[in-house]
Amino acid sequence: MVINGSFILDPFILGVESNNRGANSRTRKKKQRKEGNDRLYVRERKKKVVVMAMKGLAVTRRAFSSSTPLFQRVKQTDNEIVKMFMVPSLRDSDLNSRTAPSRINRSSLSKLDERFIRILKIFKWGPDAEKALEVLMLRVDHRLVRQVLNVDDIDVSVKVQFFKWVGKRRNFEHDSTTYMSLIRCLHEAGSVGDLWNAIQSMVRSNCIIGPAELSKVIWILGQAKMSNRACALFYQVKGRKCKPNANAYNSIILMLMKEGHYEKVHELYVEMCNEGSCFPDTVTYDALVTAFGKLGRQDSALRLFEEMKENRLQPTPKIYTILIGMFMSGSIEKALSLFDEMRENCCAPTVFTYTELIRGLGRAGRVDDAYGLFLDMRREGVKPDVVLMNTLISTLGKAGRVTDAFKIFNEMEALRCTPNVVTYNTLIKAIFQSRYHTHEAVSLFENMKAKGIAPSDFTYSILIDGFCKTNRVEKALLLLEDMDEKGFPPCPAAYCSLIDALGKAKRYDAANELFKELKENCGSSSSRVYAVMIKHLGKCRRLTDALDLFNEMKQLGCTPDVYAYNAVMSGLVRSGMMDEAHSMLRTMQEQGCEPDINSHNIILHGLAMVGGPERAMDMFTKMKHSKLNPDVVSYNTMLSSLSRAGMFEKAAKLMKEMRIKGFEYDRITYSSILEAVGQVDEE
Repeated sequence: MVINGSFILDPFILGVESNNRGANSRTRKKKQRKEGNDRLYVRERKKKVVVMAMKGLAVTRRAFSSSTPLFQRVKQTDNEIVKMFMVPSLRDSDLNSRTAPSRINRSSLSKLDERFIRILKIFKWGPDAEKALEVLMLRVDHRLVRQVLNVDDIDVSVKVQFFKWVGKRRNFEHDSTTYMSLIRCLHEAGSVGDLWNAIQSMVRSNCIIGPAELSKVIWILGQAKMSNRACALFYQVKGRKCKPNANAYNSIILMLMKEGHYEKVHELYVEMCNEGSCFPDTVTYDALVTAFGKLGRQDSALRLFEEMKENRLQPTPKIYTILIGMFMSGSIEKALSLFDEMRENCCAPTVFTYTELIRGLGRAGRVDDAYGLFLDMRREGVKPDVVLMNTLISTLGKAGRVTDAFKIFNEMEALRCTPNVVTYNTLIKAIFQSRYHTHEAVSLFENMKAKGIAPSDFTYSILIDGFCKTNRVEKALLLLEDMDEKGFPPCPAAYCSLIDALGKAKRYDAANELFKELKENCGSSSSRVYAVMIKHLGKCRRLTDALDLFNEMKQLGCTPDVYAYNAVMSGLVRSGMMDEAHSMLRTMQEQGCEPDINSHNIILHGLAMVGGPERAMDMFTKMKHSKLNPDVVSYNTMLSSLSRAGMFEKAAKLMKEMRIKGFEYDRITYSSILEAVGQVDEE
C-alpha cells in the first residue's frame, strides 16, 4: 500500500497498532513548529499519516500484496522504517528516556519475536526476513536464535539459512546452545548430511563444548547409525576442548553396546579409569556387565560386580538379572545364591529376573522349582508378562506336563496377559512332543485364528511336523497347500518333515517330487533337506543318485553339514563300502565339519557288520577315550555284534558296564541278545 509516496507494510504481519494522539502531543508539535524545527515536524507529520492509515486498515482483512519486496523500497530510509514500526505502547517521551531500552526488552521483545516468527512461516528466509529483523528492532542474540530454531512450524531449510546468516553478522558468534538447537532440529528432520556438517562446524568453532553437549551429540550420532563418526568425534573433542565425564563415556559405551561392539566397551572402561578424575557409575557397570554377558565371560562380569560393590555402588536389578542368566546355564546354585543376595539387599527382582530363573531351572530339569518360583512371584505382587508365561509353558511342555501348561495358558486372560502367536506355537509343539491328544493341537490352531492371531510359518511348520510324526501325512500335505494359499514363502523345515515322512513310508517318488518343488521355489534347498533326501536314497539302494545329490549341493554353494555327511556315510555303509565311508569321515573333518556321535556310530555299525566284532571293539575302545563317549546306540551295536559271534561272556560284561554308565536296557538291547541266543539254540 502507498501513502504519500511511501510503502507501508501490512499491519497484520508486523502487528503495528495505532497510537492515540492526545492534547499533549498537539501542544508539543505547535511548540516545535514555533521553534522552527522543520525536520522534526516533517518526521512527526509522516508518522501521523502512517498512524491514520493504520487506523483505516485495522478493520480490514489481510490480503497478500504483490508490491515490490521490502528490501527494494529504497525511498524509505532505515531510520524512517524504524520510526514507522516503533512499538506503539511506548510514548514519545519515553524514547528519549534512559529506561526505554529496558522496557523494550522486558515488555515488547516477546511480541516482536512472535511477529518475526510469523514472517518466517509465511515468507521463508530471504531479504524480506532480514529487513524485518531491522524494522522490528529485534536484537539478534543467542536467545532469538534458539527461539527460532525451536519453532516446529518453520521449515528446517529456513532454519539452516537463518543460522548461517546470523553467524555472519558482526559482533555475533554462535555458542554451544545455538549449535545444539540446530543439531537437534536436523536430527529430528532426518537430515543426516547437514547434521554431520553442523557438528563438525561446532567442533571447529571457538565455542566451548562441555561434557553435556558431547554426550548429547554422541547419542544423536548413535541414533543416526553413525557410530564410527561418533567415536572419531569423541576423541577429537576430548583431545582439544573437553574433558569427558562419566555421562559422556556412558553415552559412547551405550552406543557401542547397541552396535554390538562389546570388546571396545571394555577398552573405554579402562581408558575411563585411567583418567583419574572420571569414575565409572552404575550406568557404566550396567553396560560392562551386559557386554561381558554377551561375550560369555562370567569371571570378568563377576569381578566387575564385586568391584562395583567395593565402590559402594548398589547393583541394579538388571545387573543381578544378567549375572543370574549367565550362571543358570552352568552353576544353578550360584545363580540362586545371587537371587537371595538380591532380595537381602532390598533390590526387588523384576519380571525379567524371574524369567531368567524359570528358564534356567527348566533347562536343568527342575520343573517343580520353576513352577514354585512362579507362584512366589505371584505372591510378591510381580506382574508376569507374556514372555515369562511363554517360558513357563515351554518348560512344562518339554517336561511332558501338558495339563499344567494348559492351566497356565488359561490363567493368562485373568492376569491380563494376552497370548500371542509364540504362546500358541509353544503349546502346539508341546502337544506333539508329549504325544498328547492331537485334536487339541487342531483346536488351538482354530482358536488362535478365531481370536485374530495370524499363524506364522513356524506355526504351520510345527503342525506339519507333528502330523508327519503321527502318521497323518495327508493332513500335513493339506496344511502345506494352505500355506501356499496364504502367501507364505516355501518353508524348508515343513518340506523336510514331509520328505522324511514320505521316505519312511517308502513313497520315494512323492518325496522326490516335493524335493524338486522346493528347489524350484527356493533356488537351492537347505543342507538339512538335502541330507534327508540323500538318506532315503541310500535306504532304497540308490547310492549313485545320493552321491550325485551330495555333489550337487556343494556345487550350488550349499555347504554340507554333519547331517548331510552322515546321510552319505550311512548309504555307503549299507552298500558295504567301508573304505569309502572311512574316507568320507576324514573328508568331513578336513572340511571343518566336526563329526558327532552319530557319525561314529554309523562307522561302528559298518565295522560290526563287515569287519566283525574285533574291529568294531577297537573303534569302540577308541570312542571311550575320545571326546565323544559311546551312547546307548553304541553299546547296543556292540552287544548285537558280540551276541551274533557267540561271545556271550563279553556281551554280559558289556551289559554290566552299560548299566554302570547309567544307560537303561531298551527293546533293542534285549532283542539283540535274544536273537543271538535263538541262533545258538538252532545250531
